[in-house]
Amino acid sequence: MIYTLYYTRIFHYLRKLIAFPLLQYPFVFVKVIIITYTIMIYGYIRVSSDKQTVENQRFEISNFCKHQNLSIDDWIEETISGTKNYSKRQLGKLLKKVDKDDIIICSELSRLGRNLFMIMEILNICMTKECRVWTIKDNYRLGDDIQSKVLAFAFGLSAEIERNLISQRTKEALARKRAEGVVLGRPKGRKSSPDKYKLSGKEILISELLKNGISHRKIAKICKVDRNTLSRFITLKCLAVN
Repeated sequence: MIYTLYYTRIFHYLRKLIAFPLLQYPFVFVKVIIITYTIMIYGYIRVSSDKQTVENQRFEISNFCKHQNLSIDDWIEETISGTKNYSKRQLGKLLKKVDKDDIIICSELSRLGRNLFMIMEILNICMTKECRVWTIKDNYRLGDDIQSKVLAFAFGLSAEIERNLISQRTKEALARKRAEGVVLGRPKGRKSSPDKYKLSGKEILISELLKNGISHRKIAKICKVDRNTLSRFITLKCLAVN
């Protein structure tokens, strides 16, 4: 959706010319500046499994937009659990690119997440970026009104309290473990299981590449690991070509 705003700048110039009394009045010049910007409307759809269909949510959002005389500019669909953190979902990418006055429309708040505090955090991000969130079933509207600002404050406060509680509980649990004599972290001298190495199962490939004179740097790139990781694996498995 395109919105065009018009701003006027009025400049007054006083000319005091004795020979022309009529020109002693200020001349008014009006300069019109046209600023065009785009407001994006996103339709967000999430289902938890492949057995569920996105069509019901798509129909619901499309029908809502039809009655509101709106059109969806971009659809974001994903099949993922609502308990998964939003930053690891397509929703996280959407939250990064939304701008001021953009609108995210979804069927209900639970599509954003199953955890109350996660939903609060998402809505707080939207408030900070001044974008709007509309839901259809629960008729929720997050906008620029005072109610939304109060909600955003409550969301931010709740999220902060939750983070502090988690941090405090973690510290208390660690302190209790230490008091019981439990050694925290991986035991000294313990090595990862061989089948858990990133390059496990690629010994033959690495050996063949080494025999053909391929450099460690190129092999590491092929295997998508750091060169130091590759070098340690070659030494550990004695794959170096003599």
